[in-house]
Amino acid sequence: MNQSFLKADVADLVGKLFLDEKISLISAPTWWDTNKIPRLEIPSLRMSDGPNGVRGSSHFKSNPAQCIPCETAMASTWDPELIQETGKFLAIEAKTKAAVVLLAPTCNIQRSPLGGRAFESFSEDSFLSGTLAAAYVKGLQSNGVSACIKHFVANDQEHERTAVSSEVSERALREVYLMPFMIAQRDAKPWSYMTSYGRLNGTHCAENPMLLRGILRGEWGFDGLVMSDWFGTYSTDAAIKASLDLEMPGPPRWRTPLLIKHLLSCQKLFESDLDERCDQLLKWVQKVANVSPEIVYGDGEEHSRDDPKDRAFNRKLAGSGIVLLKNKGNVLPLKTVKSIAIMGPNAKGRVISGGGSAALMPTYVVTPHAGIVEPAKESHINTDYTVGCYAHRFLPTVEDKLTSPSGTPGWRCTFFNYDNHGKPTIELANYTIQDTRVRLNDFLPNELKETWFIKLEGTFTADKTCAFEFGVAVAGAAKLYIDGKLFIDNWTKQQPGEFFYGQGSQEEKAVMNVIAGKCYKILIEYTNEVPKDQQRSNSQPALMRGLRLGGAEKIDPEGAIQEAVELAKKSEVAVVVVGLTPEWESEGFDRPTMDMPGRQNELITRVAAANPNTVVVVQAGSAISMPWVDKVAGVVQAWYLGNEVGNAIADVLFGRINPSGRLPLSLPKRMEDIPAHNNYRSENGKVHYAEDLFVGYKHYIGRGVEPLFPFGFGLSYTNFQLSDLKISSPSSSDASLSVEVSVKVTNTGKIAGSEVVQLYVKPTATHLTQPQQQLRAFGKAKDLAPGASTTIALKLSKYAVSYYDDGIAAWRVDKGEYGVLVGQSSVDLPLKGRFKLDKSFTWTGL
Repeated sequence: MNQSFLKADVADLVGKLFLDEKISLISAPTWWDTNKIPRLEIPSLRMSDGPNGVRGSSHFKSNPAQCIPCETAMASTWDPELIQETGKFLAIEAKTKAAVVLLAPTCNIQRSPLGGRAFESFSEDSFLSGTLAAAYVKGLQSNGVSACIKHFVANDQEHERTAVSSEVSERALREVYLMPFMIAQRDAKPWSYMTSYGRLNGTHCAENPMLLRGILRGEWGFDGLVMSDWFGTYSTDAAIKASLDLEMPGPPRWRTPLLIKHLLSCQKLFESDLDERCDQLLKWVQKVANVSPEIVYGDGEEHSRDDPKDRAFNRKLAGSGIVLLKNKGNVLPLKTVKSIAIMGPNAKGRVISGGGSAALMPTYVVTPHAGIVEPAKESHINTDYTVGCYAHRFLPTVEDKLTSPSGTPGWRCTFFNYDNHGKPTIELANYTIQDTRVRLNDFLPNELKETWFIKLEGTFTADKTCAFEFGVAVAGAAKLYIDGKLFIDNWTKQQPGEFFYGQGSQEEKAVMNVIAGKCYKILIEYTNEVPKDQQRSNSQPALMRGLRLGGAEKIDPEGAIQEAVELAKKSEVAVVVVGLTPEWESEGFDRPTMDMPGRQNELITRVAAANPNTVVVVQAGSAISMPWVDKVAGVVQAWYLGNEVGNAIADVLFGRINPSGRLPLSLPKRMEDIPAHNNYRSENGKVHYAEDLFVGYKHYIGRGVEPLFPFGFGLSYTNFQLSDLKISSPSSSDASLSVEVSVKVTNTGKIAGSEVVQLYVKPTATHLTQPQQQLRAFGKAKDLAPGASTTIALKLSKYAVSYYDDGIAAWRVDKGEYGVLVGQSSVDLPLKGRFKLDKSFTWTGL
């Protein structure tokens, strides 16, 4: 295909399109690509999932990718410059996967820490979320990859996610949930948006004319592409008229020639409606093709990228997002200790991300255990390990213990069709895959019939002599054979379970004694047909098929904890690595509780009683309960940190870096303190956002509820002093405002470090309810030497003093006196000042 399209007149192209070509353009042929029109030299674009990496175009046979920290960890950096560099990094990753559209960033609000996709979002605060989303988009698009900012809007829970209606007041919608998108649109202009699965005040976002035509395209002037979430289109004419440009994925359900031609014939649609959608789509394709022609017109081959510079950047980003929450007696950094006990279910776990569409196969993983052992060895510190307890939902995957029949890592997957006698004898294709999570939703050989069969074969090598428990979960049906003998039957006696968003079975388990170094032949037979007597979840948008093989040593739960206690007693420091995993925090379901699964809380409590120098490292995308927080010496909030998780944690623990992360959300003491606690699940298809404007710290401050750790909080290995607050007189004209604020930051400690300066505005009295304070600016003083000072300059615009007045359907700024509160968290604000506005005004748009 030549590249004449790059300079073509889009309006002229639309006029040349045949009707069937128009219909094809506004839908997709596959899971990840747009349609091309060879007759007019119109190319297709390839997309890939984000936001914490670029998976590529297949769940089934992925090329390993760089997994970077989750968005909550990114937000903990409070560093827009670093996040912009992250966007540039991800653009290079996307192009390596032959993709020019990244389905990211997610900038929904962490309305509750129980949200299944909370780890994918930046913050509970709209200003912080929007500022970092804009930085992410700028970096991505500056390197020629289209951002697809998502999920527009109020996609803040997973319960009944395709049906639920988020019932949100106009003010909360504008000031809280739309604001991150609004800031990103103002500052970075994303080239595409993805709509939410659910409804907004009764109407699905994908067909909501108020949202898409009125606000996004009308008020904000957006001129790019709007696509649906995957299977998140629910109509043909309504969605097209609301200005949803692209139904994803393909083949389409709603934008078929049969449906659209029928709607044209009865004039529920007009060809001009199709022309408008094609015009938007072609402008978008042309823009992306012009900035990245080498990918759009390339060979489509996907590759992996892994070099020392990538690893160094990933490690820096991961370390920058770690938040030190407690450091009693300066137990950290671990520079002078002689022995460390390492324990916890995540210590040797490959926990790098939450689950669902954010998950990917990493190029490598440095586990926390591996990360800690290396610098300890360099410093001649003795380390010992014991697991302490398990906390998995499904047994850990075992791809690292498998070898395919050809001798390569992984196992071989062979696809078969059934013959006329119902026997799987017609072999179609085989592949070697390096993952025992086999997902078959976006890839199948072309010749497969409606019902088909696969065999998965490999050699399992035991690394320890022990009782080993295998487990098979399946969406479909499967049998596991070991050395030719049926070992697990998840076919004829299958039980419905939680696998694959509730569409799969329970994990069937069985235990066998294995010998270290001995090889065992593994065979799984699988069919995509679910047993006829089984009921499956209908709350997910896509039919999922696949299976999961896991396994782990069978341990005695009480004996494992007691072993950890004994190890802690004879060690100088105990480091307990705990938290959640992709099986507990994922797209598709919400968490039922803030408690960590299994006996993790008990493990920490008993270890801390045995050793007062206990440091807890928490891997989770949002808040967890910490009933043991007063009993331990140190708490490190490590989030999900990607490939470099172990190195980044070790860098903080051993003082290789001075922690500078700050919380992007409030950590509540108990679940009942969450602002949305009584209004979170969908009930009769609705969830009421009854906390209204008072999300996160605005609730805790407004209600006088003390959080466990406040928004913006984080410790350092040094100390800082803020002084010399200066506030300029406002300069303003109609519908604009500028206030300059400066703060001096001094490192009063003994080592270099970085500090985040946070500015909150206290509103003047108005006729409408207002939060007592809201974050309106922040800056980061980086790498200050001991005794050094720097001045942080902050700017306030009309956004800092505006609120949405639904009575006049406009933003309002009232004259009066505004407070300026500056400090190091939402509750630690020692510097106070004010400025006065002499004139009120209203405004609309951006």
